[in-house]
Amino acid sequence: MKQHVRTVAIAVMSFAIGAAVTHLPQAARAAAAPLIAGTYDLSALTPDMMPKPFPVLPNLLSKTMVVDDGMTLAAVMGTAAKHQHYNVDEIQIVLEGTGTQWLGDKQFAMKPGTLVIIPRGTTHGGLVDLGHLKFIAIKTPPQDPSDIHFVP
Repeated sequence: MKQHVRTVAIAVMSFAIGAAVTHLPQAARAAAAPLIAGTYDLSALTPDMMPKPFPVLPNLLSKTMVVDDGMTLAAVMGTAAKHQHYNVDEIQIVLEGTGTQWLGDKQFAMKPGTLVIIPRGTTHGGLVDLGHLKFIAIKTPPQDPSDIHFVP
């Protein structure tokens, strides 16, 4: 139990540090468009409504829903090979389906309601026992497309 509490505390601290770092002075870039109030029925989102996958992630469909200074939020379906992001912290919230994902050197079950905190540099992905899986991915700061580093 103490190990679990310690692991969660480290993950929360890592995310908080990553979030704080995003507020350090950065190179000038175009400001994100202002948020527009709205609602989305994510349960109605189907694979045919998603953009085509990127060639490096052929089994992962991702639709960016929100872009704001310091973060992005995307609806995601599918799976990605085990990888890391060196410059991005990620939070995943499972909406539908089940699967098993790697987080660091351990596998864990994903089901609706699962919250996954992935500090930068943490190996994740590599879903096995894949059923239909739909989740939200929040990344901070916004991920540069080149910041995906596959691991064996």
